[in-house]
Amino acid sequence: MTNSIRRAGLVVVCALAPACGNAADGASQATGESASELAVTAAGSIPAGLPSHLSVGLFEGSGGSWMKASGVPWDVRYAYFTYGWANNWGYGAHDGSWGLNYLNESSAAGYVPAVQYYVVNGEPGGAEAQFLAKTQNATTMAEYFGDFKLLMQNIKTFGKPVVVLMEADGYGFLEQQSNGNPNTYAAVADSGLPELSSLPNTVAGWGLAFLQLRKAVGATNAVVGIHVSDWAGGEDIGYGSVTDALQPQVDAVYKFLSPLGLAANSTGATYDFLVGDPLDRDSDYYKVVENQNRWWDASDTASVNSESFNRYGSWLSLWNAKAGKRWILWQIPIGNSNQLDVCNSGQARQGYKDNRAEYFFGPESAQHLAAWAQDGVVGLLFGAGEGCQSSYQNDNYTDGQPFLKTHVGAFYAAGGLPLTSGGGTGSSSGTTSSSGSGSGSSSGSGGTTPEYGFETSTQGWSGDSGVSKVSVSAAQEFAGGHSLAVTLNETNAGTATVAVSSPATPAGATVTFHVFIPSGTTVSAVQPFAAQGAQGSWAWTGNWQATSSLKTGAWNTITVVVPANAITPLYQLGVQIQTSGASKSTVYIDSVAW
Repeated sequence: MTNSIRRAGLVVVCALAPACGNAADGASQATGESASELAVTAAGSIPAGLPSHLSVGLFEGSGGSWMKASGVPWDVRYAYFTYGWANNWGYGAHDGSWGLNYLNESSAAGYVPAVQYYVVNGEPGGAEAQFLAKTQNATTMAEYFGDFKLLMQNIKTFGKPVVVLMEADGYGFLEQQSNGNPNTYAAVADSGLPELSSLPNTVAGWGLAFLQLRKAVGATNAVVGIHVSDWAGGEDIGYGSVTDALQPQVDAVYKFLSPLGLAANSTGATYDFLVGDPLDRDSDYYKVVENQNRWWDASDTASVNSESFNRYGSWLSLWNAKAGKRWILWQIPIGNSNQLDVCNSGQARQGYKDNRAEYFFGPESAQHLAAWAQDGVVGLLFGAGEGCQSSYQNDNYTDGQPFLKTHVGAFYAAGGLPLTSGGGTGSSSGTTSSSGSGSGSSSGSGGTTPEYGFETSTQGWSGDSGVSKVSVSAAQEFAGGHSLAVTLNETNAGTATVAVSSPATPAGATVTFHVFIPSGTTVSAVQPFAAQGAQGSWAWTGNWQATSSLKTGAWNTITVVVPANAITPLYQLGVQIQTSGASKSTVYIDSVAW
């Protein structure tokens, strides 16, 4: 049995019934579409180093021990690295050792360390309004990029995965202050760092600099996320501009961010995940102190054209589909309905009310977590964005116990929420088929781009007589801006093959394929395969999938495991396409990775 939650015309199928409930968005119900037609699976892979379940984490500064003492098996521990971190804000050598100590401290307590790299606003020369101006100052950028290089060196020394959340809202400031032009001047090569000499002196080059420095240092364990502000496109999609269509806003911001490192580029890498923050303070702080409304409607029937969790979740889902990357949400307000609405000085219940903690870990939490996982969310990191806000140390609920401690503890004790790399929660939608796939096997893991992304060429892929044309196309894309278009040439039922010869696929690798099958086609099955040559006795390994078990008009993720004893290089890596009748259809393949 499965239950579903409808949002923005999509049905999120929950594999863990009855926990998901039967909430429905009335606007979606009016479409009359069935759950099987609308079921979706999140795109992209779980960022390398994160577990294959929904991760929950907290802000905790250096030296803090509350997380460990809580007894809750939190996954992630994060801190701000602000201007001055490299020399411990003047109390140490300029060697980044404070940061390395934080990483080691977090790991010793059992957590994946995360860094909110929030440095530009602290650099001399102003604050948020001067963000672009600072990136145009070569002296400032020399220091700035030098410190980021130091971070990468320390992460490499640390040797374990580190999640890096880059410059909260900074990319949004750049978009607005550059009038949406990624070719606006920024001092990148002009900073003088030799590692950046090949990059353009543009805002786009500024975004690529972090990927380039990671590569130059060899910090392959740094998992880097790009911050996507929900107001960057000129309309605040979460508050105020809630009747505006979401897709144009997503498209506009993606167009700006794409050359900054979301799409294939000269560094050979892309950002590993998307970063968002639903709000920086408790909602009632804004109401009581700032006389502003920052509340979201938590009702599962709330329209996506309202200030609601449903609207923000729909925005996350559109981004996930557009970029092919998962989300980590951070700085999530901690307040609950039992707070006193006063500045928090440490006494029980002090701080301001909010509904986010209860939305994710209250009575209806299972269905909400499942829905947001389908929207692409793999991590929820809670932390106060300002000193007066509610805190997990004293967010006592009506039972007298700290809310997050008890409720997240119960969530983990009940088994948490499993995730699938290259898919959503489980595989109930039918869009994820696997043969021994594991988390982190898809494109984007470990800071790498797909081995075959087809952004500028076919990369040596060609078809047999059943294929009339193999080309690069922008008509469909799983990630980046292009995919491999395979136009069939079948006059009768048969099998067509598209493949690449002598790929560098290692023995034992899990190879992930993303295949788009058009609607109304005679394609009856697809079979990604790995074929060995004469020395491997022409051994064939495939993963045959009937179209009836996949989604048409959508991307499907299918994996094949190369035998551990395979003789490499392989003879071919490719996809067989079977048709039940004459077909001139075009099948798309993208982001082939291992």
